[in-house]
This record gives sequence, structure tokens and C-alpha cells, in this order.
Amino acid sequence: MQRSDFENCEIYADLRAIPPVIIRVDGRGFKNLLHRHGFEKPFDHRFASAMAGAAESLAHQSGLHPVIAYTFSDEINILLTDQVLPFNGRIEKLVSVISSHITSVITRSLDISPIAFDGRAIPLHPHQITGYLIWRQSEAWRNCINSYGHYTLRSTGLSGRDAASRMLGMRSCDVHEMLFRHGINLDKVPAWHRRGVMVHRDEYAKCGYDPVRGVEVTANRRKIVQNWNLPIFASEEGAELIQRLVDV
Repeated sequence: MQRSDFENCEIYADLRAIPPVIIRVDGRGFKNLLHRHGFEKPFDHRFASAMAGAAESLAHQSGLHPVIAYTFSDEINILLTDQVLPFNGRIEKLVSVISSHITSVITRSLDISPIAFDGRAIPLHPHQITGYLIWRQSEAWRNCINSYGHYTLRSTGLSGRDAASRMLGMRSCDVHEMLFRHGINLDKVPAWHRRGVMVHRDEYAKCGYDPVRGVEVTANRRKIVQNWNLPIFASEEGAELIQRLVDV
């Protein structure tokens, strides 16, 4: 076969996304990996910091300029809204470059290996962005309930398999009641356990001096921040936050 014939076999290379698009990356086999390396359960701040740091690195160093990145557990959702997407919107490029960047940053941050992230592209209509983030945050809440429930049962002496089996038969309210009996009120656990972490650009005022006019001046600047105290996205406050960030 000629080289051109092989190029014709790259049948997915020209699949392109139209903005806005979410690239979601998920850790592969992280439950066992974190257990082997002794991370705290059900939530480990060092691991969460590494995930948020990887999202921040993507905004600072990748050249891809995501609008926001929302992370919980071992997933990160990266929103791209530029009219001209990086790599002209080529899905293979977007998914592979973002997944590999996140993998390399977290490997370096946690000093563990090997790790891997898979990725997928989710094209959205602009009006669907808030709904998508509400969906993922509801999954963060479900993960919080199940994680606390599972490891609380493990603390009573149940095996991992027995704890998982017990959780299958419990409603959310049953898990809450069980946790309360063990002194755990999910309303009081850190907000990032329940709602995740968002990385985004924020405006701030910077004071300076104009030597030409001889006066003090204030200029608006933007910086990338990690928000560990998110509102509920389904609330009015949460919807306003998302809209403000997406419209920037």
C-alpha cells in the first residue's frame, strides 16, 4: 500500500467538534491504584488537589484555553467555547492531548505510576452547558453519599464485597440515617466532597501608578483560581455563577 492509502485508513482523523464542547477525562482503575498507595478514604485532599492542579495546569500551560474545568473524584470536565477550537476541533487531537496532559501532570504531582486517563468529547448547545454541569454535580453528590456509606460499612468490619452488596439495597435516605448513627452528617462534610471543585478565570482589581499623569490607577486583571466552595449548580446562585463564567 502507498502512504496515501494508509492515510485513507485514518477514517476518524477528520471528525471535528463544533463549539461548545466538553472534554471529559476519567481515571482508569483509580480505585485500586489509590488503595495501593494508601490514599485516605473516602476522600483524600492530596489527590483532589492534584486533580484541581492538573486542571489549572491545562489552563496555564497547554495553550488550549478552557473556559472552566469541573472536577470531582477521578474525573475532570473541560469546557471549550472558542469559535475556533484548538486543532480545528479535531476530536482525536482534543481528547488525546488533554488526556495525556492531565495524566502527565498528575503522575508528576503524586509521584505514582503508571496511571492513565481515558477521554471523550461531548458537543453541546450553549443552552445545555448549565444542565450538563448540574448533571455532573449530581453525580458528585451521589458519589459522596456512596463513598461515605461504603467506607463507613467497611469500618464496621465488613469486607469490600459485603459493603458493596449492602449498599445496593439501601436508599439514599437509608444511607444518610446509617451515617448519622455513626456520627457523620453529610451536610457538614467539606463542600468539595459534596459539590466538587471548579477551576476558572476570575477578575480582580490591581492597583498601580500612571507616571505620565502622576496618578494612581486601578486596572481589571484576570487570574485562574480554584473554587473549593461551590454552590449547588441547580440553585439560582449556581446558575448565575456558571452563566457569568461562560459569558466571560
